[in-house]
Amino acid sequence: MNRQIVLRQRPRGAIDESTTELVVRAEPTCGPDEALIKVAMLSIDPTIRTWMNDAPGYLPPIEIGAPVRSTGAGVVVASNSTRYQVGDVVVGMTNWQEWVIANEEHRFSVIPRDIGLDLATVLNVLGVTGLTAYFGLLDVGRFQAGDVVVVSAAAGATGSAVGQIARARGAARVIGVAGGPRKCDEAVSWYGFDSCLDHREPDLEGRLRAASPNGVDLYFDNVGGAVLDAALASIAMHGRVVLCGAISQYNESGRPRGVANTPMLIMRRASMSGFIVLDFAARFGEAQAVLVAMVRDGTLRHREHLINGLERAPEALNLLFAGANHGKTLVVVDEGIALA
Repeated sequence: MNRQIVLRQRPRGAIDESTTELVVRAEPTCGPDEALIKVAMLSIDPTIRTWMNDAPGYLPPIEIGAPVRSTGAGVVVASNSTRYQVGDVVVGMTNWQEWVIANEEHRFSVIPRDIGLDLATVLNVLGVTGLTAYFGLLDVGRFQAGDVVVVSAAAGATGSAVGQIARARGAARVIGVAGGPRKCDEAVSWYGFDSCLDHREPDLEGRLRAASPNGVDLYFDNVGGAVLDAALASIAMHGRVVLCGAISQYNESGRPRGVANTPMLIMRRASMSGFIVLDFAARFGEAQAVLVAMVRDGTLRHREHLINGLERAPEALNLLFAGANHGKTLVVVDEGIALA
């Protein structure tokens, strides 16, 4: 049988027990040119919450009654495809379920057998979060050695990778913004940020200005709202703002809050660009080779927050919005595969 967590109704605000439902359906079988994958682990990302809304986006909304959309990893247990062999470890759009079919329309990436990284690290560093950090900083943000870089959600999976890549590439200073003293300490002591500001404390705008007296050359935004506004107030001449996420807005039921400091983009001749990591799909291999090397030589540290049990995926998603996770949040669906 195939246990699935499906979207029961569209949430207003935070998801709760009425949002999703655990159902049991028949295990799928693979037809011609298909492979059957046993799901081992799910990647829990803030964007999942946006897919639950009945609103336009870069992917269509999750349909009511369909499994919640999510990336993940698993192992091929049966194959009628030349693309996949039994035993292959694969990464792709698994959704919140125990079994999934791979075919020409729904492809998965095969992880090299000799990569030397455990599955949790693969889903973190080589998955959506690591790739987003790499392309967002270097391509969208046009990072240059000597930049003063500010990163929000600095202790999170994407933010921590952004800061470490910037440091490794010669940033003059890497400043984090995070929620609470524990996460700020983690950004500095574990991920190597030069400093980190607690956005829950008063006057973030003033403290950010003091931390970057010559301005912020590159701001990597994961949260939107008030933190974005504070960073805009300190943007340097010809500075760049990378819009990656807006987690502070995703659970809001009304219109998103605007920002007041956009005139700074004019005065400082700065730019602000949004992006989706899928824009760079053709270059994922390039980034993954660099990220693997950084993990192996110790210049890219990472942490994974593992939660056991498919049924706990909704709980895991809520952790992101409560700031209660540490590192990349992953749900272990099959311990025998995921932790082998």
